[in-house]
Amino acid sequence: MSAGSDQDKPLDFYLTPPHPCSYLDRSDAQTLFADPRRIITSSSYQHLSDQGFRRSGGHLYRPRCNHCSACIAVRVPVQTFKANRSQRRTLGRNQKLRVTVEPARFTLRYFQVYERYISMRHTDGDMYPATEDQFKSFLLSAWADTIFICVYEGERLLSVAVTDQLNDGLSAVYTFFEPTEASRSLGVFSILQQIEMCKTLGLGHLYLGYWIKDSQKMAYKSQYRPLQMFIDGRWITLS
Repeated sequence: MSAGSDQDKPLDFYLTPPHPCSYLDRSDAQTLFADPRRIITSSSYQHLSDQGFRRSGGHLYRPRCNHCSACIAVRVPVQTFKANRSQRRTLGRNQKLRVTVEPARFTLRYFQVYERYISMRHTDGDMYPATEDQFKSFLLSAWADTIFICVYEGERLLSVAVTDQLNDGLSAVYTFFEPTEASRSLGVFSILQQIEMCKTLGLGHLYLGYWIKDSQKMAYKSQYRPLQMFIDGRWITLS
């Protein structure tokens, strides 16, 4: 497989050996990575996002397992998106919060929220315990056009949505939030803010990563409708 860059040089891809799956109880998962030694351009990032790839740090990847196709890339066509009743309640509950767009970078303020979030919500994953180096290597990238969409109550930081800007949309890389504020549904609120930002910028899609039917961590993505799923090499719209 290859993807053209701005210089029309194809990217090479590498398949990992089998490894434990992060979402399902199986040990034969494999991942396809774009060559990390190559410069990723905006056009190649867009092209690979259109083919179901995601960013983690400076790497672009896509699950490619021999006997499983549970990971399905999904995106929201924002111009036709309609918030459901629960999502509208979330907007109303958080209407007094302040939303800002900030440069993607490491600061102690961001990291303290991230560390609390990982320590209280993801102790069973490979991100625990959170470290400064892990924050930087997971969320930041030298080549991606990344912003932090931040939510504040007064001057108190409540959540950060790490968001990449693509040619035709935004990619929701990762969101972390103050775990003591679970009743605010800050994850949902952040996605709704990203959808609204897409609309304001005239962009077509919000890329949400992978939906996995049998993974509780990923099943929430089906609540955003209409939703497009990348199946058999094409995007299929579910109303």
